[in-house]
Amino acid sequence: MINQFILQEFGNRVRYLRTQAGLSQEKLSFLTGFHRTYIGMIERGERNISLTNILVFAKAFELNVDELLDFSDSSSKLSFKDYQFKKDN
Repeated sequence: MINQFILQEFGNRVRYLRTQAGLSQEKLSFLTGFHRTYIGMIERGERNISLTNILVFAKAFELNVDELLDFSDSSSKLSFKDYQFKKDN
């Protein structure tokens, strides 16, 4: 459940930043070197991307990683506070 939240929030953040920068998925594809369909899958929360790729997006948007991963303006009903670690019995 929290995994899907993270993927959705990251995808929403990428879409928001892309549209604020006036970039199409195709233009962002050119900047990042990622295929346009891959970017679409990320924006829809369908891909769990690597740390390396997160860094590429941060560079493309001229942000620090912590700024890229700032979901504080999220409208989601879930939050990281809802996440519970598995405990040994």
